[in-house]
Amino acid sequence: MTEISAPQQMVLGALRQAASQNVELLPDAESKLREWETEPGFYSILLNIFTNHSIEVNVRWLAVLYFKNGVDRFWRKTAPNAISEEEKVTLRRGLVSNFHEPVNQVATQIAVLLAKIARFDCPREWPDLVPVLLSEAKSQVPIVQQRSLLYLHHVIKSLSSKRLAGDRRLFQELTGNVFGFVLHLWNTHLEQFLQEASQGKEDMLNALEKALFCLRILRKLALYGFKKPHESSECFLFLNMVFDRAKTMLECRKTLLQKRIGPVETVEKFIIHLSKVLMSVLEHHPFSYVELIRPSLELCVYYAFTPAGEPLLFERFLIHCLNIIKGILMCAEYKPAKIEEVDDILSASETKEPATLKAHQVKQDFFTEDTLHEMCRKLVSHYFLLTQDDLQLWDSDPESFATDEGGESWKYSLRPCTEALFLALFHEYRTILTPVLLDMIRSNHALVDPSDLNAILRKDAVYNAVGIAAFDLYDEVNFDQWFSTTLTQELGVRDGNYRIIRRRVVWLIGQWLSVKLSPELRPALYANTLPLLQAGEDIAVRLAASNTLKLAIDDFEFISEQFLPFLEPAFSLLFALLKEVHECDTKMHVLYVLSFMVERVGLSIRPHAGALVQYLPLLWEESADHNMLRCAIVSTLVQLVKALGSGSETLHPFLLPVIQMSTDVQQDCHVYLMEDGLELWLAVLENTATASPDLLQLFRNMPPLLESSSENLRTCYYIIQASVLLGPEQFLKTYGEVIINLCNDMLADMRSEGVIMTMRLVETCLRAAPTLFPEILEPMLPRIFEAIYRGEDYPMVMSMYLSIMARVLLCSRDVFSQAVTKVADSLRQSQEAVLDKMLDVWLDKMALVTQLERRKLLGLALASLLTAGSRSVLDRFCGVLLNITEALNDVMKVEDTGRQVDSLLLSEQSSPTPIIQDDDVDYESEHDHRRKQLAAHDPVHTVSLRDYFQMQLTELTRQIGSAQMEQLKHTVDVETMEQALEYISL
Repeated sequence: MTEISAPQQMVLGALRQAASQNVELLPDAESKLREWETEPGFYSILLNIFTNHSIEVNVRWLAVLYFKNGVDRFWRKTAPNAISEEEKVTLRRGLVSNFHEPVNQVATQIAVLLAKIARFDCPREWPDLVPVLLSEAKSQVPIVQQRSLLYLHHVIKSLSSKRLAGDRRLFQELTGNVFGFVLHLWNTHLEQFLQEASQGKEDMLNALEKALFCLRILRKLALYGFKKPHESSECFLFLNMVFDRAKTMLECRKTLLQKRIGPVETVEKFIIHLSKVLMSVLEHHPFSYVELIRPSLELCVYYAFTPAGEPLLFERFLIHCLNIIKGILMCAEYKPAKIEEVDDILSASETKEPATLKAHQVKQDFFTEDTLHEMCRKLVSHYFLLTQDDLQLWDSDPESFATDEGGESWKYSLRPCTEALFLALFHEYRTILTPVLLDMIRSNHALVDPSDLNAILRKDAVYNAVGIAAFDLYDEVNFDQWFSTTLTQELGVRDGNYRIIRRRVVWLIGQWLSVKLSPELRPALYANTLPLLQAGEDIAVRLAASNTLKLAIDDFEFISEQFLPFLEPAFSLLFALLKEVHECDTKMHVLYVLSFMVERVGLSIRPHAGALVQYLPLLWEESADHNMLRCAIVSTLVQLVKALGSGSETLHPFLLPVIQMSTDVQQDCHVYLMEDGLELWLAVLENTATASPDLLQLFRNMPPLLESSSENLRTCYYIIQASVLLGPEQFLKTYGEVIINLCNDMLADMRSEGVIMTMRLVETCLRAAPTLFPEILEPMLPRIFEAIYRGEDYPMVMSMYLSIMARVLLCSRDVFSQAVTKVADSLRQSQEAVLDKMLDVWLDKMALVTQLERRKLLGLALASLLTAGSRSVLDRFCGVLLNITEALNDVMKVEDTGRQVDSLLLSEQSSPTPIIQDDDVDYESEHDHRRKQLAAHDPVHTVSLRDYFQMQLTELTRQIGSAQMEQLKHTVDVETMEQALEYISL
């Protein structure tokens, strides 16, 4: 044993302390290791430690982990504190001289470590890595052979994941060089295993593990090492061998099970990986797979759908078989562009890809009527049947049984997998399979004896098939009649075994709701569903009924008036179910149905919501460890607040802490709750009559939200707008300066859409507090005025900038002047020159402002400037007159009496179009009333532009005298003067 150096002894000591998990020693050890990780030679010491088999296993394992983490952070040449090239050479050499690692866990970590380095260095800086690994794979020493294949597997896996074109070319070159050798190794080790298995040798696992490593390597090479795998003779040979090897290994598994010897679990892994090879190539290289379609279908149908193949099956392999069939059926590359007749390949003449036509023909030849009939019947009558295990799970844990497996569960779970295949088959061969399914419906149409469990299970399976294929059976099934007769009767049978039928029938109705159930039958649907929600009913049946009720309410043809008579019992029964279920997922599901019901019926829920309102705080406390359930609670609270309106203020002691927690970026749960929390905050503000200190204090959460992300910017701005309207003076005095500083900082990086939203927010503040807010806005005004000075190109942005400038001008000339002065100082120009340029832009761009309210606002502001005593304004008298006159052309209308009136002035009968543009809402909230009140006091709706213009001109004449006024009039062209005189006198 070599002598351990002092630095190595120090690192070894720190690793031993870290591996001890002693809470007193751990922090110091981790601190030391962190400090050393950038020191030269540290990783060479780690290499010496984990390759020294006399050191404790847990210490060696930890040394590999530290080395692996160091590769992630310091191996790149450009990384800060990167490992030196000289040390890297030593490390690479040391790593490929260690093929005798006795501990599997350490060996696996070394393999992953090698793969990480290979991703950086292979083949350019480390060209001999793969040759060394292949050379060691020929070793006669079993452990060296095994470790070299383990390392090669991880290296190939890592290299195959690189996606740049250059990297892919290099991997293809590598594949061409090594594929034949690995294929030979695979055959050799597999033959050795089969021979040892037939002789019942105890050490047969060693050969099988090596064969499995080779198979995994071959899969990656086949997938990513060839542009077109079928053009490589070696690769195509391998793919064809998969079928025979699968059959052989299935027989081997059966033999080992019968003899109760051997590594059955590893044999199953091997078989699964063979099927993964087929699925992967089908997915990534569909045209290379065309020649394999027929043998794939023969293999999979034999084992999944024939009595001879069934004894050899195990579940995971069955799932893969069914998914291969489904993959072939669903593959877009195997479907001709135009098919007039299902069995006529010539009708696909528009398809130019020969491989597509060939694949389609192979499918048509294989899927004969007899084959399709057999597969359909086997799926429904065998795979769809509830098993004894299913029924036991139903009895012991009905909530788990009732959980709907969604998403991609068909990839790994048998029942969703069979259902997905059935749907794909039925959709592809509807004309052939429809008579088969209709015959099954007729055979199972009559009510069955409640004591005949087999008949009940058969009916359940058939109804499942009819629900899955609902869209394809649209023209074949009179569902209204079926619902009104047999299905309604079956829902009323209360026998214990009949819970299976009741659950399936109510699910079936949900599947057909949006397909073919007349609107006039909806009341009958509600009436028949409610009894299934009652406390005496089975939990799984109640959950299925709740989902069908949700589908009915969510349907396009839902009529709330039809549902209102059933609202109170439905809400009460769902609420009782919510309290009764225990699983987090189940509570979420029921709460979602309740929330959706509240949303759809709106104000009608008010008399019935009391119990839910009282229960939600308790549920919130119980769900502290379940963020997704809390998401559902917050989402429900949003709908409840909207439905209860100002009556929701009594809930503030509960709601405000929920909002506080959900929108606090310091809380870990904010990642889950943020979006719904902001919606709840907005709903509370919009449905509150008067501001309270606690509600305003929530705003402390807002600055970090605005700083951290623009994802929820729109909702955050709506919250600020709603807060401003709720208590303008109080809110803006406290938070106005913070808002403006944040918005001003964000404007620098905002796109046009964000700038427009920000300006709308600023405008709301100016309208709500015209005497207070202009001074608060001062830090942002130079940015806005400079944008106007430059002549911002985007019309909507310019329209908003001009609107802000106009409102500031109408609210406070002093603030306006100070902002112009700051811009002048910034640009190192005179105030007069800056004002001249801004006025030129204003007069030029005002024609681009399309919204009537904004055109009038700009007209009022221009008119106000006439008496400002500014030479810049008077020099542009013609342009000012023209723009105000054009604004008058837009806003003036002629009444029936012939009198001209300002169309935007509010009367008792009219209501304004709010300038604040929130999302549309279908209820009248406190916020809506405040918006109307704000509009009612806006100069746009209270001041006549024509009268104000006339007044300003009269005042201007008084200021400058008639003689100078005449001179100004001479600067106006005849056409403009004629238009102006239609509204005013000069």
